[in-house]
Amino acid sequence: MRALFLIYFISTMTLYAQEKIFLYPASEKVTIDGFEKDKEPPFMEYFKANRDSANGAAILICPGGAYTNLALDHEGKDVARFYNQHGYDAFVLHYRLNIEDQSGHRHPDQYRDVTTALRIIKSRAKEWKLDAERIGILGFSAGGHLASMCATMHLPAKKKSRDILEQWSSRPAFAILIYPVITLAGAAAHNYSREMLLGKNPDNELVDSLSTHNRVNAHTPPTFLVYATDDNAVPPDNGILFYQALRKNNIPASLHIYDHGGHGFGMAPKDKVLNTWPGLSVQWLERLGYAK
Repeated sequence: MRALFLIYFISTMTLYAQEKIFLYPASEKVTIDGFEKDKEPPFMEYFKANRDSANGAAILICPGGAYTNLALDHEGKDVARFYNQHGYDAFVLHYRLNIEDQSGHRHPDQYRDVTTALRIIKSRAKEWKLDAERIGILGFSAGGHLASMCATMHLPAKKKSRDILEQWSSRPAFAILIYPVITLAGAAAHNYSREMLLGKNPDNELVDSLSTHNRVNAHTPPTFLVYATDDNAVPPDNGILFYQALRKNNIPASLHIYDHGGHGFGMAPKDKVLNTWPGLSVQWLERLGYAK
């Protein structure tokens, strides 16, 4: 009986133990910081799909938190486990953060974190039995803004570089953006996220440049967007701007605006209407060919 318990305990620990992948060498001495003053270096948690159902695609997940905190459970780990059940490996990104006194990190630190993370996944894809051309990104709220920067501001591959990460493009294959901050200017902007990303008095040109609907072009990946009509923090006008830019550039796009939900609902497990979006995103990915 005890032996059976030990086998169960070990197998359970294996199931829930995640690989931690640091983004930078220890010599860089960078820490996450933010509201909780997290002194750990930026890293990813790797959630592997069951090898029997894995489809070779992966998703890098950027939790929200207004660039000062990370909603790691309902916008991170829970999301990773959902996509694992549908054959996708998942990585939850612990990126650098700021704080009200501006003693933390501002742009471009977060952008460097997300692009480095995506390049690490691509560079190790063969090792992890993944297809480097089927690595997408998903983000919530401010994490959605970070994901949208990754989707619209690509670092090109430099095949002859001695840096193995630079040999890979930072362009994701697809983007899933859930109530993302898109514009950093105007009535629809989430001013606190902008302040935590760019400081209290950012240059107007930088604000416009990082309002990511202005960055959409023919190379932007297919994008799936979700909002709630009654979201007073990040109104759906953000997503409409992004969706219109996608349509203008003939990028496959799917925009879902629910009639309720407010902000920060994650996968909304207790709401039979809101909790349809994760399944819809899986069906959308299947239509794009990112499943077996």
